Amino acid sequence: MNIVFLGLPGTGKGTQAEELAGEMGIPHIATGDIFRQAISQGSELGKKAKQYLDSGELVPDEVTCGMVKERLMQEDAASGFILDGFPRTFPQAEALDQIMDELDKELEKIIFFSAPEQVLVKRLAGRRVCSECGATYHIEHNPPSQEGICDKCGGKLIQREDDQEETVIHRLKVNRDKTQQLVDYYRKQGKLTTVEADRSLEEVKKQLKEAVGSP
Repeated sequence: MNIVFLGLPGTGKGTQAEELAGEMGIPHIATGDIFRQAISQGSELGKKAKQYLDSGELVPDEVTCGMVKERLMQEDAASGFILDGFPRTFPQAEALDQIMDELDKELEKIIFFSAPEQVLVKRLAGRRVCSECGATYHIEHNPPSQEGICDKCGGKLIQREDDQEETVIHRLKVNRDKTQQLVDYYRKQGKLTTVEADRSLEEVKKQLKEAVGSP
């Protein structure tokens, strides 16, 4: 089954995508992973993307879409995939439809993770990351045993600049309209299912399984 996960930052779609993909035996394809893989493999598109990233510029859609197409052509995605973090914009959604046509595939399910923005601000602003090993925590939902100290390596926990409340509010504002365009686009295609992402992990998982028809 070919699935796309949509949602604002903090909705938990990455966590759910990883778990569902494992249960379904299909790859969880996150945009960041595609970039890292293409760059580490030294592909032509990876080299182009690296040039833009190194100079602090946004990677153009044509390069991003090219890397997505290359990834979807790999053998492990032959029987399905969960695409997480792409498309981010309406032009990317149109490009993805074209890619699927070229690969003779079809997007079967679009899952939209919906949650009130005040919930997302609380989730994201409460995140802490180990400065040594990169382990992630949350001050409410997944706190360390000792405040400010990583359970795994004893490193200092920090709040990334991206997770500071003012930055989080700005990120959500920037993404809100783009995400709504995607929701409208896929709803018109009759493929969109909404999952209430402000519920518990188990409740969200149950909604997901119902959405994709997984036991």
